[in-house]
Amino acid sequence: MIYKTHGVCSQEINFDVQDNKLTNVRFIGGCSGNTQGLGRLIEGMDVDEAIKRLDGIHCGPRPTSCPDQLAKALKQYKESLS
Repeated sequence: MIYKTHGVCSQEINFDVQDNKLTNVRFIGGCSGNTQGLGRLIEGMDVDEAIKRLDGIHCGPRPTSCPDQLAKALKQYKESLS
């Protein structure tokens, strides 16, 4: 899935889901080290667990962050399955 981000430095998040587990998580743009680290940490994580852990994280004064945007992308992914 490709998700266009809003309100953060990264422009999009690409990921796949297999058996409700995250794979191939890549952020385009943003803080390269942080987004690469995040992608590696959640690789293989259950989608619902990732949403639970990442949803609502802020970046400084911004009301969102790259992790929060990933949670939004995962919620959108789940809605698309319905």
